[in-house]
Amino acid sequence: MTEVRQINFDMDGTIANLYGVEGWLEYLIDKDETPYVEAKPLVNLSALARVLNRLQRNGYELNIISWLAKNSDDVYDEKVILAKKNWLAKHMPSVKWNNVNIVTYGTPKQNLGQGILFDDEKPNRDNWNGTAYDVDNIVGTLKKLA
Repeated sequence: MTEVRQINFDMDGTIANLYGVEGWLEYLIDKDETPYVEAKPLVNLSALARVLNRLQRNGYELNIISWLAKNSDDVYDEKVILAKKNWLAKHMPSVKWNNVNIVTYGTPKQNLGQGILFDDEKPNRDNWNGTAYDVDNIVGTLKKLA
């Protein structure tokens, strides 16, 4: 059996501090993408990018699997998708993601990837088809693979 060499990341609450933006929930209810734009990093992104680039050179596929907002609509979804992609480009420009999947809230993440998942939500980790980690030591965990 071939080892699946994918590393998948959630964004909100995992690498981007969406929930640290003051008034984030009100923004989302008002269908305003500001929290996705203003979210600060939750990890040292330079260190993360260095280890991800090394892992990618060693054959790993790098993916984002992130949900859109609850109770959204097509117009707001497009704004959020653009904001998330711009966040990645701004904060991690050296990482060339193999896939960026930004999908409807609640989509089972295990249907979108395999291998390794980093996610702040325990149900996503519990349902994952592979090895899933919380967000406590992302860079340290990845360095063990590199």
